Amino acid sequence: MTQTRWTTIYLTLAAIMLAILAALYAAVPVKDGAKDWTGQLIPGFWMAWTFPVALFFWCIAALLIIMTLLAIRFPETPRVGILRIETTRGDRLFITLLGSAFIHLGWLYFAGPEAIWGATILSLAYAFAVFRWV
Repeated sequence: MTQTRWTTIYLTLAAIMLAILAALYAAVPVKDGAKDWTGQLIPGFWMAWTFPVALFFWCIAALLIIMTLLAIRFPETPRVGILRIETTRGDRLFITLLGSAFIHLGWLYFAGPEAIWGATILSLAYAFAVFRWV
């Protein structure tokens, strides 16, 4: 494909993902004149979709789209890192997501939910390390 087609693909997917994010933001219920970030996006639905839950799944979808585009545009060969196993970008993403889940669970157990941003920062550092050395 030419550069122009890739640019069109990137911009189209970015516009779609931003439109979905805007729709999620617009669906956040208002309670007493302020956004109720933990309120149900779809009242009475069988699952309590809140904005943080929807944003989490939006981020996972965005990561999968980015990884798919990278795999198509820039194919890679597996590499051997410090774990001494062959890994691709997708393998490293899975290891990162799994490790980040455990980091957040451990943080919630030991530190509580008040400072959860600390777990997120630690997870980003972990993700950098996994993609760099694994």
